[in-house]
Amino acid sequence: MNANAPKDIRGTSWLITGGGRGLGRAVALLAGSKGAKVVVVARTRADTDEVVATIRADGGTAHAIVADVGRKDQTYAIAGQAAALVGPIDVLVHGAATLGPRPLATVLETACEDLEHALLVNVVGPHRLTKAVVPSMLLRQAGVVLHVSSDAASEAYPTWGAYGASKAAFELLARTLAVEAEGTGIRSVIVDPGEMDTKMHADALPDADRTLLTQPAAVARKLIAVALDAALGANGARVVLQNVRES
Repeated sequence: MNANAPKDIRGTSWLITGGGRGLGRAVALLAGSKGAKVVVVARTRADTDEVVATIRADGGTAHAIVADVGRKDQTYAIAGQAAALVGPIDVLVHGAATLGPRPLATVLETACEDLEHALLVNVVGPHRLTKAVVPSMLLRQAGVVLHVSSDAASEAYPTWGAYGASKAAFELLARTLAVEAEGTGIRSVIVDPGEMDTKMHADALPDADRTLLTQPAAVARKLIAVALDAALGANGARVVLQNVRES
């Protein structure tokens, strides 16, 4: 999966957090349909089982891990379980996230505990999982880590403080990993999917016009293209997926 690898998803192993809904689910379904070995991580058994059953019904390989990436006692175990199920991970997709307080709150109204939880799920959890997965990539000198982020990481939107602050820290870690991984065959790429028709978006903006939002399946195609093609997602790049042109 380095810059010189064939642009072929078949047989590669994908670990996708937040894989039970939204973009994570769409990525899992598409990757599985194209021959990737998929491990889906989510907090809800019903969500993971539905995704896995759909992939398997289409002849694909998929497994579920029910876990919360924000919990230290569960995060480290994810990497070991995934490797046991599908072998060394080629692509790690950090898709799990939390908005923070709901309804969204101003900075002064945001409880410290809500900010702490957002940081645990959106920053510390992914960091732990990166630490558990990437060393095997370093040994093989190949692998891709995709960090699903948001424009809230760089733009200050009213009431989005907890989420935005966590995503800003998330992106800085991703960029730092990219600098440290330069020349190793590993790519650390930030992907911004834009506004999508997902439950998270509905939770944040319940009055939004859903007809104006992009469907996760369309964004998933572009995320997978970025994972497979270093020309679309170079190490250290920040890629706005809705601007990616599919070949």
